[in-house]
Amino acid sequence: MSGTIRTRVGEAATRVILSTFRANGLLLAAGDVLTGQHGLTAARWQVLGALALAESPLTVPQIARRMGLTRQTVHATVKRLVRDDLVEFAPNADHRRSQLVRLTRRGSRKYSAADERQAAWVNQLANGLNRSDLETAAHVLDELSMRLNAAGAVSGEGIDHGNS
Repeated sequence: MSGTIRTRVGEAATRVILSTFRANGLLLAAGDVLTGQHGLTAARWQVLGALALAESPLTVPQIARRMGLTRQTVHATVKRLVRDDLVEFAPNADHRRSQLVRLTRRGSRKYSAADERQAAWVNQLANGLNRSDLETAAHVLDELSMRLNAAGAVSGEGIDHGNS
């Protein structure tokens, strides 16, 4: 065990990370409940959402980056979504081997139905919370995500494993 001790800011960041882990698990479970009646899971809804919110079709790696997921996870989800006629592949003029993924009409309808249900749910969840606090929390999580991405944390690059 190393002799490195967390700073006060490091301790606070650790609390944010642990709270995020817990919230993520609860949000995924809630997502499964919210979308289940539409034949979706939280993972499928997440991919549909990335496509619905994008201004144009995306590749699997682009979806993965936007959602903080691995390409393999997104690829498996996209294959299931294609099978269920919720998304389709389209040619990518910029990259032959990395096809574009886009919503089908059926996928758009399913996403819209789940999004409408989420709107009512999130309004109730957020009732009584301070908007400024929520905006600060989103800013901090966005900053942590950006730093993790820049440090190569997802790939394991840039992480000091203490094996010096």
